[in-house]
Amino acid sequence: MKQLAQYQDGRLELQEAPAPVAPPGGILVQTTCSVISPGTERMKVEQARMSLLQKARARPDQVKKVIDTAKTLGWKAALQKVRNRLESPTPLGYSAAGVVVAVDELNTRFRVGDRVACGGAECAFHAEMIAVPDLLASPIPEGVEDWQAAYTTLASISMEAVRQSGARLGERVLVMGQGLVGLLATSLLKASGVRVLAVDYVADRLQTSLAMGAERVMNSSQSKLEDEVRAWTDGHGVDAVLLCVGGKGRDAADSAIACLRDRGVMVIVGIYDAELSWKTAYMKDIQVRYSRSYGPGRYDPQYEWGGQDYPIGHVRWTENRNFEACLELMRTGQLDLKPVTTRRVGFGGVLDVYDKLQNELGVVIEYGGAGFSRAGEEKVQCQSEFPGRLKAELQDGVGRLDVVGAGNFARTMLLPHVKGQIALGTIVNATGLSARHVKGKFGFAQAETDAAKVFEREGEALMIGTRHHLHAPLVLKALQAGKQVFVEKPLCLTREELEQIDAAMVECAGSVMVGFNRRFAPATVAMMEVLKSVSGPKTLSFHVNAGVLAPDHWYANVAESGGRVLGEACHFFDFACHVLGKPVKVTAQTVGRPKVPDSVTAQIEFADGSSAQVIYSAEGDTAYPKETFRVFAGGVVIACENFMKLSVFKKRKETVKKFASKGHAEEMAAWLAFLKKEAAHPLPYEQARQSMRLTFAVLESIREARSIAL
Repeated sequence: MKQLAQYQDGRLELQEAPAPVAPPGGILVQTTCSVISPGTERMKVEQARMSLLQKARARPDQVKKVIDTAKTLGWKAALQKVRNRLESPTPLGYSAAGVVVAVDELNTRFRVGDRVACGGAECAFHAEMIAVPDLLASPIPEGVEDWQAAYTTLASISMEAVRQSGARLGERVLVMGQGLVGLLATSLLKASGVRVLAVDYVADRLQTSLAMGAERVMNSSQSKLEDEVRAWTDGHGVDAVLLCVGGKGRDAADSAIACLRDRGVMVIVGIYDAELSWKTAYMKDIQVRYSRSYGPGRYDPQYEWGGQDYPIGHVRWTENRNFEACLELMRTGQLDLKPVTTRRVGFGGVLDVYDKLQNELGVVIEYGGAGFSRAGEEKVQCQSEFPGRLKAELQDGVGRLDVVGAGNFARTMLLPHVKGQIALGTIVNATGLSARHVKGKFGFAQAETDAAKVFEREGEALMIGTRHHLHAPLVLKALQAGKQVFVEKPLCLTREELEQIDAAMVECAGSVMVGFNRRFAPATVAMMEVLKSVSGPKTLSFHVNAGVLAPDHWYANVAESGGRVLGEACHFFDFACHVLGKPVKVTAQTVGRPKVPDSVTAQIEFADGSSAQVIYSAEGDTAYPKETFRVFAGGVVIACENFMKLSVFKKRKETVKKFASKGHAEEMAAWLAFLKKEAAHPLPYEQARQSMRLTFAVLESIREARSIAL
């Protein structure tokens, strides 16, 4: 792919560079349009063309860093760092739009083919392909063209400044500086019902200001600003000033303060090193606010790259929600970008533009059509067939069980069924208090808070009941220690983790059983007994009325849970595999376009021609049964409700059986029998792995809006 590169000697080049890959939780975007920021990018280009002495004068902060390095590492090392920096190309650009061509498996908010607006000086470059984290991208609504959406980041800078001003309906605001950001701010203020006086010394820009919604304009080189403001505000002064200028000094700040009313607000928007006249500012009791880029979340790596959004009740307008608001204003026509667009240029001709930025406002770079190809797109796919051992065998029985993670589920559904059946060694819980409680309740020999203690002894058995993000790391450590492992579902959260477990299973002497308990439910066993005599393909319809997830439930923390589809619906995909065999293709969709789906409908095709439909929904009423399924096969219909009531319809007769377990007790009994060498492994790794592969394929199908072959 081609990318615009800048060198610190002033050179600009279009270079061939390797295409990036989607970051964790993010997307890969084929750029269709980007917008040059005439203020920021012109400053970078001009600074790059300066001599070393001029650079030092312009960036004393960087000089200080060099001096600090020299004090620590010596002048030779400091100068080498400077040379390396000057020799290294840097990207330009931070506001773009394009089409999603790949989606990381941790992201379900976007799908391949989505049009998106992207921001961030760390990712939204002038390049043919860009890799963007989730919260620095926003879907483009219908009715907004890509060239318009490419302005989103720049418009969000102006929107955040407007929000910082606190300007309300009917108030009067002075916008000093009618460059691109100032003009966009003028338009956004007008859309908010605020009256705007726009000021600049370039006459052509003032005509654009009127087109963007300014009530009055003024050329600061021809009139005295304070007199104009006094006449416009009946002598009171403006409610707020947006200082959309660059440079340093006190002239612009002094003029802004002079124009403010008592207790007015001055918002510094651009890269302006302000010096304030203390007495005037003090006597007016003004507020000075700096508007930081696109809004809350900017420069916070946990937000931007970790995908940890701020709760809307605490932070109403994050940078991503500002993106969405700007796009909506474009859709409704309240933010008209035609007046500020002075040039549209093909990416191949972009180098010539940078010599003329002083006379430009919005320059849109166009990269060609919005079509894309999946050629070269790399996806992490696990091997279809597991190359490791086909059977888990024990040389000797296991007489001791350690447990890592005994929360309420494990204490209720698992540990009661192993107590008294095997020697309980060490219980590891997050807090000493809870570990001690479980030790006393179930008769463990030791209580710890450090899981490393259980890996000091090789062999034996380990039960893992932690939160989901710890499952795979603990399974890998246990296998390396040669342990027989029981891990609650899901086995892992990513395909990469599954591949690591594959490799460990090939090399180790341990085994893994995943807590897919529905296989072991008495109702399932009774159903499978009926199906033994039924030949040919079968159809399964499984409905899960999961209910709404409480916002404070730990499943809402996707980093820990993997989300409900991966963390819970995997149960029902495993059940489908248990009943129908090997899955070969899946097509799935969710309800709406949530960041992480709470609901999923999956249509699964199996190798023998059987099919399954799994509907896992958070939309239903709790009065309806949580889990119901029906199997249609060879003149037989089997229906089940909550694994408690099984109805078999055969030869025009209904036979009903009732049960009292979802399989947890039977699951534990089967695993304990394996540990004691009384029976074969009840759920071979190959089968659990197959169910996890199907779950990952379901999520991939949602992301990419297409069928996925396994």
